[in-house]
Amino acid sequence: MGLTSQLKELADNGVKRHPQEAQIIMGNAIKALENTDILNNAAKKGDTFPNFKLPNAKGEEVVLSNILEKGKAVITFYRGGWCPYCNLELKAFQNALPAFNEKNATLIAITPETPDNTLSTQEKNELQFEVLTSKNNELARELNLVFKLPNDLVNLYGNFGIDLEKSQGNKENELPIAATYIIEQDGTIGYHFLSEDYKLRADPEEVLEYL
Repeated sequence: MGLTSQLKELADNGVKRHPQEAQIIMGNAIKALENTDILNNAAKKGDTFPNFKLPNAKGEEVVLSNILEKGKAVITFYRGGWCPYCNLELKAFQNALPAFNEKNATLIAITPETPDNTLSTQEKNELQFEVLTSKNNELARELNLVFKLPNDLVNLYGNFGIDLEKSQGNKENELPIAATYIIEQDGTIGYHFLSEDYKLRADPEEVLEYL
């Protein structure tokens, strides 16, 4: 089963799993985001991707320009290890890692979570590609991917046991939208996937077709 089908199955099960009030809160948050200009303003194909230096789960700094000297980069943003849709996405990219390696493309995942949390996510999903922390969503903010969660959704997440302040190390209650990019060796964006709906993600099979 491909990632798109897995995500749909998870979403369908979520409708059964969560009470109607929770479904309304989450649905309204997506609709509110869709009514903003976030997608219009987000970085897209043809734009220049900012060079970055970000820490991995071990605290080692990874520099985009160094990676691009070897080949293209595939960069996907995820919300956190607490997000089941993110974990499905990360596992799908891990499963496709040999295909990305064959195309000489470096796979990177970026999150606002702290390095301690990225290490847990990396170990849990047995990821063999870099998982980097962008503190306070700084890189995602440069790309205009960041939004602030409404208070009722923050409270709902709290009821689910999701503590964004603890996972990110700040009190901003901000997340990046679902976003995946292919970065060409000259630093320009060759492909983008963007969605206000966190239940939708770039399918590795589609990304591979653009490499």
